[in-house]
Amino acid sequence: MIIVKKLIKRFGLKTILRGLDFSVRPGEFVALLGPNGAGKTTFLRILATLSRPSLGQVQVAGYFLPQQAAQVRARLGVVSHQPLLYPDLTAEENLQFYAQMYGVANQRSRITEVLKMVGLENRRKDLVRTFSRGMQQRLAIGRAVIHDPEVMLFDEPYTGLDQDASEMLDDVLRSVAAEGRTVVMTSHDLARAADLATRFDILSRGVILASITQAELQNSNLLTFYKQALVD
Repeated sequence: MIIVKKLIKRFGLKTILRGLDFSVRPGEFVALLGPNGAGKTTFLRILATLSRPSLGQVQVAGYFLPQQAAQVRARLGVVSHQPLLYPDLTAEENLQFYAQMYGVANQRSRITEVLKMVGLENRRKDLVRTFSRGMQQRLAIGRAVIHDPEVMLFDEPYTGLDQDASEMLDDVLRSVAAEGRTVVMTSHDLARAADLATRFDILSRGVILASITQAELQNSNLLTFYKQALVD
C-alpha cells in the first residue's frame, strides 16, 4: 500500500531524510517511533502530499508522489494534533462539508455512521467550539474517514489529550484499524504504540534503523528494542 525508496528531503542545506526506505502492506498498523528531530513529521507530511520529496520514489495506494498527488489525497485520511475543524459549525456540519468536498455518496447515512463510530452521535448538533480537546480529536478522525480512505496517517494524535480522552481515542483507532485500513502513526508513547500497532519502525537521523512486528515483540520489550535500535 505504501512503498518508499531512497527518499531524501532537504530544507536548504539541511538534510532531514537521508535515503529512507519504507513499505507497508495493506491492513498493517505501523507505529513510527523515534526521537525529536528524527524526521517523523516531515516523512508523514510527504506521505500526506503536504510536502514534496527532494529525491527518491514515493508510492501510495498505487500512485506516485508528487506527480499523482490528487489521486493519493482521495485515498488518504490524515489526522494530526491540529484537528482541522470549523469551530463555529456543528459536528454534523463539519462532516457535511468534508463529505461534499470528497463527493461522498449517501451523505446523511454516512455521517450518522461516522458519528456513531467516534462516539459523537448525541453531539451532532453541537458547535465544535464547545467540544473538549478529546472530542475534537475524535471528530477529526471522523473527518478523516468520511470518504472511506484506504490509508490513514496519524501524526502524534494524542498530543494534548488527558488520560480519559486518550483511552477514548484508543478505542476509535482500534475501530479504524479493524475495518482493514492501512495505518501509519507517529508517536512518542511507546506503551500506547505497543498496544495498538502490528509493526514498529524506529526512525532516527533520517533513516529507518530497525523494524519489529507485534509477533516478534512477544520476545522483547518495546522500550528495550527502541533503546537498542538507537544505540546500534
